[in-house]
Amino acid sequence: MGGAFCLASGLAYARLPQPVAPVIEKPAFEKLIPKTVGAWEFETSSGLVLPPPDALSDRLYDNLVTRTYSSEQNPLMMFLTAYSNTQDGVLQVHRPEICYPAGGYELTPTQATKIDNGVGGTIDANIFTASSRGRTEHVLYWTRIGDYFPLAWSDQRLAVIRANLRGVIPDGVLVRISTIVPEMDEALPLMSKFAAQLNQNMNAQGRALLSGIPA
Repeated sequence: MGGAFCLASGLAYARLPQPVAPVIEKPAFEKLIPKTVGAWEFETSSGLVLPPPDALSDRLYDNLVTRTYSSEQNPLMMFLTAYSNTQDGVLQVHRPEICYPAGGYELTPTQATKIDNGVGGTIDANIFTASSRGRTEHVLYWTRIGDYFPLAWSDQRLAVIRANLRGVIPDGVLVRISTIVPEMDEALPLMSKFAAQLNQNMNAQGRALLSGIPA
C-alpha cells in the first residue's frame, strides 16, 4: 500500500502544471518596447492611469512598462504593458476596467473589436471610453494568456484552466493603448495604427510576448 501511495503521489506531482515561460529581467523586457513607433516618439514614462496598488502588485507585474509617445502629425498615445511569466487561479493581470474606476473614471460599456497586428493577422481586443472631470480617454487593450486572447474576466480564468489541464502554467500580458481625442470613432483607427506599428517596430521576441505572433 505504501508503494501504491508513493506511486500515486509521484504521478500527481508529475501532472502538476508547470511554468513554461522563463522569467524576463526588467531591463531586458523594457528594451523589447521600441522608443519609436511609426511617427510617434517616446516622450515620458509618467502621466498614465496605473493599476491600483495592492499587496500582490509586485507579483502580478513582473514587468510593467509605461510610456507616452508624441507625434507632430498625430495625437499623443499612452502605452502600458504588464507581463508575468506565470498566470494561475490567484495571480492574474488586472484588466483596465479595474484601474480606471479606481482612479475616479466612469466607463462606457466595453466592446470587443479586432485590430490589425501589423504583420498579416489580427488581435482580439476591447475598447471603452473612460471619463472624469476634465478628461476623456479612449482605451484599446488586449490580454494574452498563453495561446488565448480572452475578452472578458471569465474568459481569462477559463484560459488559465485550459492551460492547467494541459499541464501548463501560462504566461500573461496586458497591452493597453489610449489617447485623448473627442470621439472613439476618431481614436480607434489611430490606436489600431499605433498597435500595428508597435509590432512592426519590435523584434520577434517582443511580438511573440505582446501579441502572440510566432517568432
